[in-house]
Amino acid sequence: MSRYSEPICRLCRVEKTKLFLKGHKCLTDKCPVERRAYAPGQHGRSRRRILGYGLQLREKQKMKRFYGMSEKQFRLFFERAERQKGVTGETLLQMLERRLDNILFICGYAHSRAHSRQLVCHGHVQVNDRRVSVPSFLVKTGDVIGFRVRSAKSEDILAVAEAHSTKTIPSWLQTDRPNLQVRVASLPSRADVTLPVEEHMVVELYSK
Repeated sequence: MSRYSEPICRLCRVEKTKLFLKGHKCLTDKCPVERRAYAPGQHGRSRRRILGYGLQLREKQKMKRFYGMSEKQFRLFFERAERQKGVTGETLLQMLERRLDNILFICGYAHSRAHSRQLVCHGHVQVNDRRVSVPSFLVKTGDVIGFRVRSAKSEDILAVAEAHSTKTIPSWLQTDRPNLQVRVASLPSRADVTLPVEEHMVVELYSK
């Protein structure tokens, strides 16, 4: 198991969908979802149908685990999204996509979101030529994300970028792979979010 992988990939089988918690392993035949497309445990094949509150809770847990957040962090993001104009669910997803650790991962500069959080916390990443050590930092249009000069020469970081050089990048981001940089061309839309989640159920859950 890679040291940058999440130790909770069994949750993918609970949700019956890929959350890409194991980084590149999720793209191979060794992915737990590919090997066993049912929940873990003795009664994984015969679990009862989930309805009502259970569905809402599952969607919230799926979104929270996908971005690697604690319950407190996720709740704070929801409250911030609720105070803004627009559809709360879509605003929440847009904010989560704009997290610095998420952008490093989807641009192919980290094996997983856990790996990208480690890179940020260790001070390797900068935004607009200023070091940022907070993984939940929200980028905005026009921001340029890259690595510090010394970090950009690291063999480990260069190897990761090379391994994911063919990764498809969403249209709202523009990558400069030779310089290990990415520019935020615009804010993400709902269509840019690949997570199969019903965000309105998350809003309904927190609105009770």
